[in-house]
Amino acid sequence: MPIHIPAPARIPGVGTKPKVIEEYIGRKNSGEARLSVARMRILRSFWVGAGPDAGFDEFTLVLSGALYVCHREGRLIVREGEAVVAKAGEWVQYSTPEGETEYVAICLPAFSPTRCIATRSCAAPGPE
Repeated sequence: MPIHIPAPARIPGVGTKPKVIEEYIGRKNSGEARLSVARMRILRSFWVGAGPDAGFDEFTLVLSGALYVCHREGRLIVREGEAVVAKAGEWVQYSTPEGETEYVAICLPAFSPTRCIATRSCAAPGPE
């Protein structure tokens, strides 16, 4: 039988930056460890302090705004209607210097704060 999930679980964002994480499917809301699906809302622009070498693949679809993705070889700007894939163990850092941004993040396996390892900050924090 299909499982109806009537509401997401609110997960506190890591750090002091204003970020709303609403997990629909994942470890906290549905007990699903294979993958997680969450809506992320960044309420104002900021740069994330450190990039994790995540222990999961992350598939991100930007719904509104622009998501800047700093990586070891440079930077991408992912806009509304576009997507980006970051593989497990790949260093990335997300930011929203243009303002409010909303996106859907799908993590495989499911997101867990213990699967993120803070490393270094992005060397080029400004818009291109």
